[in-house]
Amino acid sequence: MSAEATDPESPDAPGRRRARPRPAVRGLRRIGRAALLGTAGRHGLPDALEHVAKVHRRHHPDADLDILSKAYVLAESSHRGQMRKSGEPYITHPLAVTLILAELGAETTTLTASLLHDTVEDTEVTLDQVRERFGSEVCYLVDGVTKLEKVDYGAAAEPETFRKMLVATGNDVRVMSIKLADRLHNMRTLGVMRPEKQARIAKVTRDVLIPLAERLGVQALKTELEDLVFAILHPEEYATTRRLVAEHSVRPDPLAAIAARVRTTLDEARIPAEVLVRPRHFVSVHRVRLARGELTGADLGRLLVLVTEDADCYAVLGELHTCFTPVVSEFKDFIAAPKFNLYQSLHTAVSGEFGQIAETLIRTHQMHRVAEAGVIALGNPYAPTDGPDAPDGERADPTRPGWLSRLLEWQRTTPDPDTFWTSLRDDLAQEGEITVFCTGGPPGGPADGAIGLPAGASCVDAAYARHGEAAHCCLGARVNGRLATLATVLHDGDRLHLLMAPDSATGPAPEWLDHARTPAARLAISRWLSRPPGQESGERPQDPSPPGPAACPGAGAPAEPTPAGVLAVADLPGASVRLAGCCTPVPPDNVTGFAVRGGTVTVHRALCPVVARMAATGRQPVGVRWRCTDRTGHGCRVTLLAEAFSRPHLLADLTEAIAAQGAAVVSAAVEPPHEQRVRHTYTLHLPNVAGLPSLMRAMREVPGVFDVLRAGRDRPTAALRAR
Repeated sequence: MSAEATDPESPDAPGRRRARPRPAVRGLRRIGRAALLGTAGRHGLPDALEHVAKVHRRHHPDADLDILSKAYVLAESSHRGQMRKSGEPYITHPLAVTLILAELGAETTTLTASLLHDTVEDTEVTLDQVRERFGSEVCYLVDGVTKLEKVDYGAAAEPETFRKMLVATGNDVRVMSIKLADRLHNMRTLGVMRPEKQARIAKVTRDVLIPLAERLGVQALKTELEDLVFAILHPEEYATTRRLVAEHSVRPDPLAAIAARVRTTLDEARIPAEVLVRPRHFVSVHRVRLARGELTGADLGRLLVLVTEDADCYAVLGELHTCFTPVVSEFKDFIAAPKFNLYQSLHTAVSGEFGQIAETLIRTHQMHRVAEAGVIALGNPYAPTDGPDAPDGERADPTRPGWLSRLLEWQRTTPDPDTFWTSLRDDLAQEGEITVFCTGGPPGGPADGAIGLPAGASCVDAAYARHGEAAHCCLGARVNGRLATLATVLHDGDRLHLLMAPDSATGPAPEWLDHARTPAARLAISRWLSRPPGQESGERPQDPSPPGPAACPGAGAPAEPTPAGVLAVADLPGASVRLAGCCTPVPPDNVTGFAVRGGTVTVHRALCPVVARMAATGRQPVGVRWRCTDRTGHGCRVTLLAEAFSRPHLLADLTEAIAAQGAAVVSAAVEPPHEQRVRHTYTLHLPNVAGLPSLMRAMREVPGVFDVLRAGRDRPTAALRAR
């Protein structure tokens, strides 16, 4: 069912003056009278449909109107007897929605579906009947905008309806076009509703539908929806803005004089152009007043220059900047770099004869149609391009919106309606979009390429947008060739190289949530950090989908796979085994294991402090033993602590001794000196397990080093000091 709202031009609306009805409003009243009278059809069309047909033919001269006539007959007969709360026949609502879309240039299939958009929801007509009479395409659009029943979904009906509609929009953007026009007519006639219901509908419109209209580029619907919401939610500011506009309307318009000078300048330059004064809508005027304080006549509108060719846009820009004083900081080129919602235009500002600043938009007529109607101006974006009999190929969203792809991706993993509804509002509240060129990632991941992100996104968002759950093992990034933290905010055009850990057992830190701006990243991180009951507080949970390794509880390093030729065998049938990164056990260490998620056993040295902590929580150990497949010995990773007296060149001497033993340094950390003592921590890769004792002896022989210990056991600090 549709809602009802006060017409902003209504003379009875509080705080509003009588205004001359707009052409669209006069058209709606005409078809409303025709629907009430039920007059006979002329020229093969019902009278109520003739105005819609006339507007449609203006954009599509060869349109077949028979299908529109059939759709109207079905809609009128199925809605017959139903009345809107305003007292009008219900058929006036689908007619009004269809007229809105026709004025924006929508093609015939969209108009057919808009006439039928409430039949399945509010009448006995079924989707099968719609498919049989009008085809699968119209049926898909009608189904996409049909609400889910509250009887079946309860309080979740509204968020689940939007989820269903967004999924349908991912396959055909015309679904959202019909929904936006439907909401616009409902908002125009919302005055018969209770104030609290008006406010509820207006808030959903503000939080969800207006951002969707912006992202699909349908500015004509977006601006009117903004004004209608503004009037309901902020009536005092709305009344003040209307009063200011009315006061300036009786004064000479400075923009008209500047527009006349611009026409003369372009005529002399022999550039064919149409120069218009384009008034701002009320919300835009309100924003300008908040930003600039006192309003001038030039603040109430902008100049719009329309030309034929793209090259003429730059020719007009050159003439304006030559013959007028430009405001350089106001120049933006959205032709060379279009906005993510298809918008193209040149923006500039010039100073008039008496110092008034005139903001100016320069675009072609086609750019103007797209700027007003967005995806609706594309007609049928899925029509075959190789002839009328060409098969329907793979459907691709014509706007290529990264925001829609991201939204569809994370909504699949958000079954809870409340979480989906909150995340949807947060996602749509983010204004603007950037493009980042991304490289790096886990083996088998997506190929390098550009990704779209909301403005203000960080490296964390980019990692999850690029690699999904695999981004859990991201360690850092290079932004434009320089090392950067994952908290770094990205900008349009940045080159990003993600640095990934080789071990998939690593996971995100809790502070990543502070840097994540996209719902996809926040939801993935939250799922990782949320631990099932009974899990040890320091143990990181695993992604439940593929069985995989687990990190050591309380350890900063991931678990290591057992080296080739050296096997740690667990007394748990079918379990895979991973070596803990906190104590890096190697043969012949005394070891024990603990089962973690994914059917994996993490192996610790028996002296590792984590073993005592896990045993204290009641975790049952799993028996583990070493088994060598040959006698040669194979490479392994080990972490050593070097306790030494602080002196110059100690780090260089230690690394030289390590290299002489054939070991490779994986990572190294040096703690700040305390009482002339210093501790170095090295994670090393040894080519041979048997070489560990000789390596530790070589490190102890470095001057100043008084002991070398294996990581993962309590360090005998008192004994060291006694030495």
